[in-house]
Amino acid sequence: MVPNESHLYKGVVQLLLHFRWTWVGLLAVDDDTGEHFLDNLEKMFHKNGICSAFRRMLPKQGLFLPLDELGEMASIVYQTFMDRQARACIIYGESMTLLWLSTLVPLADHQYEAKISLGKIWITTVQIDFTVTSFITRTFFKIFQGTISFSIHSNKLLGFQAYLQNIKPFETEGSGFLKKFWEQAFGCSLPNFQESDDVDGICNGNEKLRDLPSPIFDMCMTGQSYSVYNAVYSIAHALHAMLSSRSPFGEIMRRQSLQEIQPWQLHSVLQCIGFNNAAGETVSFNENRELVAGFDIVNLVIFPNNSFIRTKLGELNPHGFEEQKITIHESKIFWPEFYNQMIPLSVCTNSCNPGYHKKKKDGKKFCCYGCDQCPEGMISKWKDMDSCFHCPEDHYASRTRDRCFPKVITFLSYKEPLGIILFSAAFCFSLTTVLVLGIFIAYQNTPIVKANNRDLTYILLLSLLLCFLSSLLFLGEPNKVTCFLQQAAFGIIFSVAISCVLAKTIMVVVAFMATKPGSNVRRWLGRKISSFTVVVSSLIQAGICVVWMATSPPYPDLDMQSLAKEIIAKCNEGSIVMFYFVLGYMGFLSLISFTVAFLARKLPDTFNEAKFITFSMLMFCSVWLSFVPTYLSTKGKYMVAVEIFSILVSTAGLLGCIFFPKCYIIILHPELNTKVQLIKRRKI
Repeated sequence: MVPNESHLYKGVVQLLLHFRWTWVGLLAVDDDTGEHFLDNLEKMFHKNGICSAFRRMLPKQGLFLPLDELGEMASIVYQTFMDRQARACIIYGESMTLLWLSTLVPLADHQYEAKISLGKIWITTVQIDFTVTSFITRTFFKIFQGTISFSIHSNKLLGFQAYLQNIKPFETEGSGFLKKFWEQAFGCSLPNFQESDDVDGICNGNEKLRDLPSPIFDMCMTGQSYSVYNAVYSIAHALHAMLSSRSPFGEIMRRQSLQEIQPWQLHSVLQCIGFNNAAGETVSFNENRELVAGFDIVNLVIFPNNSFIRTKLGELNPHGFEEQKITIHESKIFWPEFYNQMIPLSVCTNSCNPGYHKKKKDGKKFCCYGCDQCPEGMISKWKDMDSCFHCPEDHYASRTRDRCFPKVITFLSYKEPLGIILFSAAFCFSLTTVLVLGIFIAYQNTPIVKANNRDLTYILLLSLLLCFLSSLLFLGEPNKVTCFLQQAAFGIIFSVAISCVLAKTIMVVVAFMATKPGSNVRRWLGRKISSFTVVVSSLIQAGICVVWMATSPPYPDLDMQSLAKEIIAKCNEGSIVMFYFVLGYMGFLSLISFTVAFLARKLPDTFNEAKFITFSMLMFCSVWLSFVPTYLSTKGKYMVAVEIFSILVSTAGLLGCIFFPKCYIIILHPELNTKVQLIKRRKI
């Protein structure tokens, strides 16, 4: 009729977990049952992250030890209980074990002048009956104030209280147990009762059991009484089932009297019994012939006069879901005065707060640990986490490393100051290019414009205009169209511009060589060589871009790794090899243009653009050589800003170095823009 003790182990562990007590003391009676209890409990402790601060066996015959041995035992208790971190102590034993402990602990307190019992939370098992303990001694009973006990489940039975209130010793037949109890409890003697002891006063039989203090008589249905009640009714139902059976065995049983039925004949029937008792609860047995029931969890409240009450805090249901097995109403708990009604702590070390993780200490149990802050970029959201973890890719860790915040998507916008500056610069340079183109068209018939190959000049100015405008594709939130056009437009347009510069450089060299007597180079003058240079050089770059766009084109992407608190919206190059291939080809054209222009820089000024082209190519190459390391060392929208800046500066360098000197002569010194002046300067 008593539930399986294995459920008790689970209940103790769940109780500790409920209050987060992970550092507890273990006390058990020194016999096989105590060893079995401690061994099984510690196995479950390890699985649930609980440690035993100490483990001590209590002798059964503690009260009968000599005084010197009691002193020695008090010393052991003192040393054990000095671990004040272990405020929860589990006691497994019998009522006499608790009685011995209630004597020994105060003895240690007095001997060592240390209140080691102060603040201890005792947890007792079903075998311990506080009624017996308090009845024997009340001197040191108060050290068990606030004890939490597991007891056999009980419930209120209809009519039980009324029966106790109306019970009379003279009206009860049977043995003299009730009469003897009556005399001892009320301190009087019943008339005509042969077993009466020498007491003062005569019992009139009208005394009320409810007037007795609870340590002497508890009016509530105890777990033991409830088990007896269910046992009696289980036998009654089993007998009724047997006698009502239509089987041959039932017929034989009906021919016998109840006194002739043997106990073993009820075993098979009892296992199948199930009924509702007067409390409305179902009584049944499992396949192991064990009662299907749980335990009650009660709290001991002791008053100054050593009387006490037991308050039911909750219950343990071994057949509920895992998170519903134990139910505890914390508001009903009466803790020792030491805690001022706050839930006590029983841990080896203070909990690691969120943002920290546990660090194992060498030579210590796993419940005794240190706390280390989570590494940068990692968090811990709960207390006492074994390790930290990374936030999701689209989140970042807070400064306290206990929460994750969503990252902000960032890109180089038209609305922010940097975007406005770059947009304004591109717009201004574009207007300047249009203005220069207008000047060259307006003065297209002047000698200085004719001498510099008008068609190449117009193509170069248009390509420079498109270079400035192509930088605007890099501003704003990336999408499929802008990502597809960015690199292709940038690569092809710049290749056209550099091809025009290379063609102009070649034309300067050819024109100078054609002026020499007997030279056959004159037939190369004209549009053929310049057109061939521009078309072939541009088509090669266009072919590279076509292959790039066909195999692995750029696409919108989100970079969640580069920056801690931001998600970078960018255009992924698709194939980084093709991206650097396009830059490499542009660099190759620039190097050729620079080399040819540098070698031709000392030709006569009348035909010479090589000096200006040399400066423009020097600036162009310097910008793009510094672009690569700068681009790789920056992150986020600043990578885009670096690329736009490089486009604008290199294009502005070509525009300024090549066309500013000519515009200076055309606008400010038109007297120099004549054929006579050009011939005169040539002679000089």
